[in-house]
Amino acid sequence: MRVSYKWLKEYIDLDIPVDELAEKIERSSVEVDSVIKPSEGLKKIVVGQILSLEDHSDSDHLHICQVDVGDDEPVQIVCGAPNVEKGKKVIVALSGARIANNIKIKKSKMRGIQSNGMLCALDEIGYPKDVVPKEWADGIYFLPKDAKVGNDVYKYIGMDDELIDLDVTPNRGDMLSMYGTIHDLSAIYNKPVNFDNVKVQKTSGKKTADQISSDVDSQIALTYKNRIVNNVEINPSPLWLQIRLWNAGIKPINNIIDITNYLMLKFGQPMHAYDLDKLHGNNISVRNAKKGEKITTLAEDEVDLDENDIVVADDRPIALAGVIGGIDTSITNDTKNVLFECAVFDPIKVRKMARKHVIHTEASQRFERGINRGGLDEVMENACQMSNELANGEVCDDTLNGSEFNAQPVIVNITLTKINHVLGTNLSSEQVKDIFERLGFDTKVDGDTFVVTVPTRRWDIHIDADLIEEVARIYGYDNLPSTLPTTTMTTGKLQPKQQLICNSRNILEGLGLTHAISYALTSKDKANMFMMQKSFETNLSYPMTNDHETLRMNLVTGLLDDIAYNKARNVHDVALYEQGRVFYKENENEDRPSEIEHISGAITGSLLRSTWNEKAKEVDFYQIKGIVDKYLESIGFANQVEYIANADYPEMHPGRTADIIIHGHYVGFIGEVHPNIAKKFKINTTYVFDLNLQLLSDLPKTNQSYESISKYPSISRDIAILIDEDITNNDILNVINKRGGAFLKHVKLFDVYNGEHVPSGKKSMAYNLTFQNKRDTLVDDDVNKAMDKIQRNLEKEFEIEIR
Repeated sequence: MRVSYKWLKEYIDLDIPVDELAEKIERSSVEVDSVIKPSEGLKKIVVGQILSLEDHSDSDHLHICQVDVGDDEPVQIVCGAPNVEKGKKVIVALSGARIANNIKIKKSKMRGIQSNGMLCALDEIGYPKDVVPKEWADGIYFLPKDAKVGNDVYKYIGMDDELIDLDVTPNRGDMLSMYGTIHDLSAIYNKPVNFDNVKVQKTSGKKTADQISSDVDSQIALTYKNRIVNNVEINPSPLWLQIRLWNAGIKPINNIIDITNYLMLKFGQPMHAYDLDKLHGNNISVRNAKKGEKITTLAEDEVDLDENDIVVADDRPIALAGVIGGIDTSITNDTKNVLFECAVFDPIKVRKMARKHVIHTEASQRFERGINRGGLDEVMENACQMSNELANGEVCDDTLNGSEFNAQPVIVNITLTKINHVLGTNLSSEQVKDIFERLGFDTKVDGDTFVVTVPTRRWDIHIDADLIEEVARIYGYDNLPSTLPTTTMTTGKLQPKQQLICNSRNILEGLGLTHAISYALTSKDKANMFMMQKSFETNLSYPMTNDHETLRMNLVTGLLDDIAYNKARNVHDVALYEQGRVFYKENENEDRPSEIEHISGAITGSLLRSTWNEKAKEVDFYQIKGIVDKYLESIGFANQVEYIANADYPEMHPGRTADIIIHGHYVGFIGEVHPNIAKKFKINTTYVFDLNLQLLSDLPKTNQSYESISKYPSISRDIAILIDEDITNNDILNVINKRGGAFLKHVKLFDVYNGEHVPSGKKSMAYNLTFQNKRDTLVDDDVNKAMDKIQRNLEKEFEIEIR
């Protein structure tokens, strides 16, 4: 909310620089986004009066104006505005002036005629286009008659003000009003305030209840009040009111609508005004919308409603309650009778409706954060009296209460001992009582206990902790003593799971993969791909887009999207990994899903580029398997990993996919993305892996140890065997490693052959075995014994034939 400094000073005596005031507010109340000085950067913009004008001979829209700017001679200015008029006082940017966006005005010729300045519209000197009143939107602005020719223009249009832009937190909705801000400043600076007490001075003798009735659901509107003002005259608002609005970022419309917006800024209470004669019938209701109903809002947007929306209605919706009114009952120049609405709508229902329909307004912002439930009568009195003064309206005698909540002040007890203990201060009872009374809280002291009555305008205060915060901020956070906690000092370090995540990133990046980060929200289709376990979806109630409506249940689809993004930009060699959480629900009715850490990778193209002596090689199953092997070995699973072929993944190639098993536990999968899925993502052949990092963290690991390189030579032996085709390399390695003895250090498969001279159903496999003794020179007899033992056990297990 933008707070006008000049407006503030009408209620409280402040004589400090606005930057200093803004800093004080930020230190004590709410965050300040910025301090805006509308005239800053502008120069040589003055009041001028058009003395004469004539049409440009070489143009059908340009006018040659002689303008009095307070100098000895008039200034000639060529202007193309359609509303330029003789005798009017206007905004003149002289030659050398700086207007909005730091544009410099220079003397120039316009179709051969000298122009020595510029006649300006409001948006040309810095006001946003969307706050400029409609009557001035397409032309220059006319200043009031009492503007003195030659003077700077700023004070006549409110640009001599200074605006403090508050970023109000959800708990301090009271600061979305001038009154709320003034109450806070009164307490901070310990200064009295001068609030105006407006009452309706004269009523018409007519009754609101005779002209309208109401049927209100109190679950939607705790309080709902209406009052009618008859025979109004719709006109533009006086300039002072328009300035208040456009400095706050609100566009002036007409005197009735501007009254409601002005009072919203003043009290923080949104209001709405209906054209009484446009209502269907004489009953107004507050209810849930009916399925299939529609409304066209004041923004001229048609909104489809459902049973969860809340509306104000006659026999059709005429307003989205607490958000925006409908155009069918809007105030226009022909309006004669006005129905004012002042209400307290359910903040949760308002917030949900505003988010669902993406209609966020000044009104909804305030209803969502809460309003003063005890201040509606005062606001209604102000609205009706201003309608009488500014629109010559005839105010009805009564206010119609469709529903009414009797808001009561909150009473909170707190002790001085607790306040000083929490804040670390040594405040006296008098000091604390003074702070509460400066805040406007009625306070009674009973020994060490304060009985504090909190007015309804501070609906954020309910418990003693809230009062402690009030004491701290008014006393001054900078004045609180600073103390170090007394505790046992320990050395900070990462938890095992955190260390595993950190190590995983370092290992995979060392293996040539690049870290990627994807959204946790995805589409329903992608969420259900590459599933490692059965799970129900976790869907958002109000997603931003259809592509971000479901929590992911895999990391792979995010990586495939990244590969598709790169491919679309002619980057064909991509190797990515991602570490993050997936979200599983075992039961559809669970409120919250389980969050499981995963780590996944995806590679397409080549890991290594072509060089002068070696061509690039497209990634294959064994290359990505080697990456996973090295990763698992590095985190403590050396020689403990088993790969088992699995053709059951619908998104994976059935002949090039395997489950990853450690100690009998399924920890993930690896393989090629199914060609149909790759086509769907518009990517080339891609290999992926997905691992349950949470399970890897929980499984027992082999502690890594480092040994010096042996100074004794190794001995290498080869063995070639003829074996059945259905026996796997893993089966052979298990036997060799188990029976190879203590000196067997490494086994490598270097040849597989099943062609000519090999019987049908058989295959030839050749292994290289490396033996080494770290403490002595290894002799042939020891190696021969180990080789004999390996051969006997292979023949016993698989009926092999040594070749």
